[in-house]
Amino acid sequence: MKEVHLFDRKVLPSQEMVDAKIHRTQNGDLQIEMDAPMIRQYNQPTAKTIYPHGVELRFYGKDRTLRTKLTAKYAISLDDKKLMEARDSVVVMDYSNGDTIYLQNIVWDANSERIYSNNPLRAVNGQRVTYGDGFVSDEKMENLKVIHQRGQIEFNE
Repeated sequence: MKEVHLFDRKVLPSQEMVDAKIHRTQNGDLQIEMDAPMIRQYNQPTAKTIYPHGVELRFYGKDRTLRTKLTAKYAISLDDKKLMEARDSVVVMDYSNGDTIYLQNIVWDANSERIYSNNPLRAVNGQRVTYGDGFVSDEKMENLKVIHQRGQIEFNE
């Protein structure tokens, strides 16, 4: 019986995918591509999806140009709440303005259609390095606003 309990359905994932590539489209327009080395879906005790080896998300504009890329070493999606959190060495590259943002976690709230973080971040654009207390954006990552942005612009003479 002890060996049987090792395979408890509450502990094991209901599905597991390896080298996953997922595309999200709306009305035929590609919005998001996601790559993950592993995805584990659980139904019990609550519905959730875990990306234990990280995730890469690419957000596209209506003209199919890459606008933003997000990478993280770990992510979890709480399916019932429509929340996804990426954490551990999160990097957001905004191709429209050249910013690269480094932070520890980021949350995607599908209910409110926004992506945000309430944790400190560092934004780099060439020689410019700024800091903030978090950020908020729409879910397409097209209108990213850093909260309490501050810093200095360094020049090489």
